[in-house]
Amino acid sequence: MQRAIIYLLLGTAISFLLNYFLLGSQGWKLDLYYGLSFGSAWGIAYFLDNEKFSLPQKFLISFLAMAVLVAVGLLIFDFEQVVPSVIKFSTVFVAYYLIASFRTSKSLRK
Repeated sequence: MQRAIIYLLLGTAISFLLNYFLLGSQGWKLDLYYGLSFGSAWGIAYFLDNEKFSLPQKFLISFLAMAVLVAVGLLIFDFEQVVPSVIKFSTVFVAYYLIASFRTSKSLRK
């Protein structure tokens, strides 16, 4: 759990800094929100990369995390600004498991 939180914080910070300084900022609040979607996807994917979670549980937890991300985003931003966060979250989440699938252990934890 501690490593998942570290990945969440590092992913958020790195994504925010890249968006804010290198990729063209859309405002620090939106950049931080997009960074949070990236970091949370990485942290949740790492947390769920465990044998104790079945595939349906992984889908349900990731879907709930995405729903919370959208709900929080809709409180602050327009719908058009929230949609890219869902795309970033799902892309990072799928990329994590795609990379893990190339390993013999099917996990990035080991």
